[in-house]
Amino acid sequence: MATVTTEIEIASSFPAEKVYKAFKDFENVAPKVNPAVFKSIETLEGNGGVGTVKLFTFGEVVPFTHGKYKVDAVDESSFSYSYTFFEGDNLMGILDSITQHVKVIPSGEGSIYKHTIIYNCKGDEKPSEEALKAEKEVYEQTFKAFEAYVAANPQLY
Repeated sequence: MATVTTEIEIASSFPAEKVYKAFKDFENVAPKVNPAVFKSIETLEGNGGVGTVKLFTFGEVVPFTHGKYKVDAVDESSFSYSYTFFEGDNLMGILDSITQHVKVIPSGEGSIYKHTIIYNCKGDEKPSEEALKAEKEVYEQTFKAFEAYVAANPQLY
């Protein structure tokens, strides 16, 4: 079984606490700031903590319709959150799962957003370079849209 890993790292002028708080509200904010990618995100079971299952319904610019993920770990003190997509057409028929680790690291007055995506392949077939690049760009664009949302709504974060 092959794995493919993609790393995303973005510097932010916002403190780690604000960035993490906004990220924890992903299911509400993402469809507002990037509806072409994230049509909706709903909780199917759980309260947001470990074991919670959520359903992503993707927007019109994404070549997939949906994906289910389960929250693997939440660590408020280190601003980290991990989850694994285990079902949906976003697995492209070639993946067992997609594990994602998000960590926000304090850095001076701001922070660094780190996002690691691990594609766990069923066999030797891997996602194309184009697909990996497109997904990375989506997360980078979404993060920048989140920053703009936080800046426009400072009372929320």
